[in-house]
This record gives sequence, C-alpha cells and structure tokens, in this order.
Amino acid sequence: MSKVLVTGGAGFLGSWTAKLLLDAGHKVVVYDNLSKGFEKLIDPRSTFVKASLSQKEKLTDALKGVDAVIHMAAYIVVPESVEKPDLYWENNVEGTKVLLEAMRDAGVGKIIFSSTATVYGDPDKLPLTEDMPVKLAANPYGQTKIEMEKMITEEHEKSSLNAIILRYFNPYGPNELHNPETHAIPNFIKAALKKESIPLYWKGEQVRDFIYVEDLARSHIDVLPLKGLQIFNVGTNKGEKVIDVVKTIFEIVGYEVPIWDLGERPGDVMANYASSEKIKKSVGWEAKVTLKEGLTKTIDFFKNQNLSPD
Repeated sequence: MSKVLVTGGAGFLGSWTAKLLLDAGHKVVVYDNLSKGFEKLIDPRSTFVKASLSQKEKLTDALKGVDAVIHMAAYIVVPESVEKPDLYWENNVEGTKVLLEAMRDAGVGKIIFSSTATVYGDPDKLPLTEDMPVKLAANPYGQTKIEMEKMITEEHEKSSLNAIILRYFNPYGPNELHNPETHAIPNFIKAALKKESIPLYWKGEQVRDFIYVEDLARSHIDVLPLKGLQIFNVGTNKGEKVIDVVKTIFEIVGYEVPIWDLGERPGDVMANYASSEKIKKSVGWEAKVTLKEGLTKTIDFFKNQNLSPD
C-alpha cells in the first residue's frame, strides 16, 4: 500500500479520489487551502494539511514519506480565467512549479496529474485519442493545463519522475459544490429541482462526454502502479447530446421545466468525446456507471441540499 498526497483533496473530484484511496487501504494526505474546497468533504481517515502550494516549506514537510502525489489543485472556471488570467497562471502554473521542486526536495518520484480534454482544442476527428496534437487553448484555463503538462513532462525527462497525465472529459456527480457553479449538469439539476427554467446554448445539440465522478476518481487508483511518462484519456467512449441529458433529468424527477434558449455561444466546440481504449488496455479501467444511474445519484444528492421550492 502507498502513502499518497492529494493536492486539492477537499474539492469535488479530490474528495472522491481520497475516499477511494482510503477504501483501497492506502494512506492519504489531503493538501488543500480550502479556497475552493470544503472541509466537510475531507475524509476523517486522512491526514489534512491546510496550506497552499506556494507555501513550499509546509508542502515539502507534508511530502515526507509520500510515495506519490495526485495533483488536483487548480482553478478551473473558464470565464474567471478570461477575467483573471494572472491569477490562473500564478495558482495553476506557478503552483505546479513549486510542487515539482518540493517533490524533488522530498524525494517523491511519482505524480498523477489532473489534466483536461480542452488541450485538444477543436477536434479534427472523433473520438479523441492521446496521439492527437495539443492545440493552442481557447482560454487561459486551458493554456495553464497545457503549461502544467509541459512542466511535468520536462521534469520526467530531467529527473525520471514517473508522471501519469489523465485528460478528463466532463465529470459530474455528488459533492459538486462549486460557487458559482459553471458546470452544466449540476446547474440543470438545481434548476429542475427548484422548478426554474434550464438555460441551454445551441438548443442542447452539443455532444459531450459526461463521466460519473466515482468512475473518474477510480482511474487515479488504477494507474497508481504505473511508471514512466504515460498519458491517458479518461471518458466514457461515447458522446451524449446535452438535450438528451436534460430529458433524462426530466424522466428521473418525473416532470419537465421550461427550456431557456440562450442561442449560440462563440468559441464552443460542438462535439467532444474520448476514446479511452488506451487506459483500458493498460490497467483495465473503464467507465461503469451509466448516465441514468449517475444522474439519479446526483439528483438524490442535490435533493438533500434542500434546493427544491417546497
């Protein structure tokens, strides 16, 4: 069993990953400054260090005896990244630079990095595979992820750091408590439970790869034994139209709410979904939770947040 430090471990995906690591018998250090995470999501079985990546002494100390880092501490809100590109660069890119230095100082030889499918830009063909080129990002958030990938790859080349890069698609599920929330599925569910209109661009005709958070979290545990530099897409192998997600939510809650047509949105990629055959061949990982199962669990979670109008 390994000792794993999870940066951003009090966040949506980080808290799920920490839980599954602990369930599998690993020791976990949650490293989070709680600027975007939530103390209530931290598993009591883990060791919690409240600090930022910029606090190098605290970080190096927290890394003592750690076998691997799962790096999830990043700002992820695209519109905010456009408004505050310097903030995103400082947190995401400079924070990763400090982390890699601290790992070197503490003798930690493995990182699993939370990247994104946005590094592929507007795809030339689908499904997306790992050998497709990384393109210029459409926004500062995407560009920071490209830079973070580059830094981790360079560190692997310099110091033989074992580096596993996971490119995510569209995670959803319980414990998504972002404020403000910019992801589609939690906003759709909240609107439906409050019996408010659901805002839709492109009449919901965009195709996306929606992956249930527990499936995505599990991929980090499955790749933990790997060595070298490895890059994997982590998705469901198929795309879903956004309007079909909305219809499935209506089916689960048992009623419909109006659709608020927002028209077209410049810069949107119309279709985006993964081939995850590479990770399946490598470690046997594949998405198991169907969209309807995942949405049902997510709706149950938000029902318990007292969002309904009654």
